[in-house]
Amino acid sequence: MVITRFAPSPTGRLHVGNIRTALHNWLLAKKNGGRFVLRIDDTDGERSREEYVEAIREDLSWLGLAPDGEERQSQRFDHYEAAFDRLVANGRIYRCYETAQELELKRKVLLGRGLPPIYDRAALELSEADHAAKEAEGVQPHWRFKLDHSAPIAWEDGIRGAQHFDPALLSDPVIRRADGSWLYMLPSAVDDVEMGITDVLRGEDHVSNTAVQIQMFTALSSQPPRFAHEALLVGAEGKLSKRLGSLGCDAFRERGIEPEAIVALLARLGTSLPVEPIADRGEVIGGFDLSTFGRAPARFDDAELDRLNAAIVHQLPYEAVQHRLPEGMGEAGWETVRPNLAHVGEAGDWWRIVTGPIEQPQFDAETREYLAQAVRAFAYLEWSDPTISDQLWRTLTAHLKTATGRKGKALFLPLRQALTGMDHGPDMAALLPLIGEAEARARLERAAL
Repeated sequence: MVITRFAPSPTGRLHVGNIRTALHNWLLAKKNGGRFVLRIDDTDGERSREEYVEAIREDLSWLGLAPDGEERQSQRFDHYEAAFDRLVANGRIYRCYETAQELELKRKVLLGRGLPPIYDRAALELSEADHAAKEAEGVQPHWRFKLDHSAPIAWEDGIRGAQHFDPALLSDPVIRRADGSWLYMLPSAVDDVEMGITDVLRGEDHVSNTAVQIQMFTALSSQPPRFAHEALLVGAEGKLSKRLGSLGCDAFRERGIEPEAIVALLARLGTSLPVEPIADRGEVIGGFDLSTFGRAPARFDDAELDRLNAAIVHQLPYEAVQHRLPEGMGEAGWETVRPNLAHVGEAGDWWRIVTGPIEQPQFDAETREYLAQAVRAFAYLEWSDPTISDQLWRTLTAHLKTATGRKGKALFLPLRQALTGMDHGPDMAALLPLIGEAEARARLERAAL
């Protein structure tokens, strides 16, 4: 069974990049009949907040990306300790004492010599007496994972293809701080093993991390999952944008963006497939394929999201939105105003045209006489027969065309303005029955004065 995971740190709200990662892992699992696991990476006790854990759950629920299981790293410290002790005993983890300033100086020296700025493994030269001296001074070590330099690291990436790394050109990663707290690398590998994660889909900024973690899996006597690294999101201007880090579900909700629009955009952004307003989640799942992912950065464009959102709104059935509509708006009202909406929240603005009051423009004498004729033409309309309610507008305008000789804009616009106060809007054939005979007559009479 395919098992994927989404592993956010609860140190802030999800942003569009996180959402894309969660979505793609959810799609990969669902496409293969598998499971999608939410793993809360809350090992950083100082920065992790429970309010963000709740926000992550709420955002995934709103997006329709419900996980099939949830784990929390803060409840798994004993698992990391066991793996740590095992790796120490096997000589794959060692103690280091360099300060951040000392490491930065070493890095600058190496760069100045045109060499890769990797850790020089100086701590491996320390004797037990040296370690005892550090302990006597009250200096606590941090711990690094010792990479095996004997063979290249290789894997077949689901997006990038064959990958090869020389471990001698990578730094032995720090996996545990001097205060005993954990960094990302080892806990993540332990969790992937014990949670049975089969596929890891993440951003290309993790490629070198993957190279390191593949050796961790081997050191833990475990088979690595399949890895795929997708191109990162950039702004519409083609550069990495800090703004993308502030675009989250709360911001999208505030703008009236539908979760279906976000899913439709992010599911195919960066792939060879066209971005289309697909509201059917099954169709989105069916079209997901890692072979369609490209290597170029994926451009996120707000204008494209707005276009998709409007198209999605135009597809939404009444049952999906009725709890979000203004009081009194039924299915007929929704279907009438829906083609004019960019966001569901705008339905209330158009519904006020039906319920009133409206503000009419000032009409000249000739137009007022024309509108008075429209009032008299009501005698020809069968308001009591609901089966022909959609013909009321056609009957009215046909009668006025014959009686006045008006056509086109001169025929239709004054009626729309008098009945709605607008120059444009929903189809009048659908709108007129919603306004009703008494209210429509009253509006025309007022406009004809």
